[in-house]
Amino acid sequence: MSTDNKFQLQISQGTIYAKRWIPEQISSNIPLVLLHDSLGSVGLWRDFPEALASHISRPIYAYDRLGFGASSARDALPNIRFVEEEGDIYFPQIKKALGLEKYILLGHSVGGSMSVAIAANDPDCLGVITMASQAFVEKLTTAGIRSMQKIFEQPGQLERLQKWHGKKAEWVLHAWTDIWLSPEFASWSLASSIGKVKCPVLAIHGDKDEYGSVAFPEFISSRSGGKAEMLILENCGHFPHKERTEQVLERIKPFLLAYTLE
Repeated sequence: MSTDNKFQLQISQGTIYAKRWIPEQISSNIPLVLLHDSLGSVGLWRDFPEALASHISRPIYAYDRLGFGASSARDALPNIRFVEEEGDIYFPQIKKALGLEKYILLGHSVGGSMSVAIAANDPDCLGVITMASQAFVEKLTTAGIRSMQKIFEQPGQLERLQKWHGKKAEWVLHAWTDIWLSPEFASWSLASSIGKVKCPVLAIHGDKDEYGSVAFPEFISSRSGGKAEMLILENCGHFPHKERTEQVLERIKPFLLAYTLE
């Protein structure tokens, strides 16, 4: 596995921290790009990218969204179109900076929602894999967020985020809770994007996900504009790649092979 893998990208809004994993054996040079969740970062993927790169024998890229992890801070909170804006404003610059031509997206939670928004407008995206991704706002979603909001109000809990986001930790927390719990965001959904996605889609979801029911992967797979598959993992919560790593890896590889995403 290549060790020269940490770098920075310059976009018009600031600096983006990124990392790549290059396996010793490569079957395809078309990479997977990972998009993290609402509190996530490159570091919080932990050892999953390395395991994925080795398993599918292709390069993996991950980046901290603007305002997260080691990327540049943001002052204002995201607006209610932040999912679509990742596809409209930020990812096209990241794609150019990485020198990507064709690529595949794998997003966790809201990162999966962003993957759909990106693929809807870019034919260079050859496939989308969503994990525990939201498709709209459910009562289960807001209840789960409110529960975590109360936990982070307890002494010492914000330090958990500071480990990964430093001084940006409070902004990261509010960027999640304030937007998702706002009345203006309650009507958000992937309805305007998912039908435009023509590449193959694999929607992975745990049946015990704390932030959304299986209605989410059903929505994504049934409304996709191309071929789509769904994998529901039993007794699995919001982090399939950590809770059911082997099952996730074993499903991704045949998905890529079935649609010759080379």
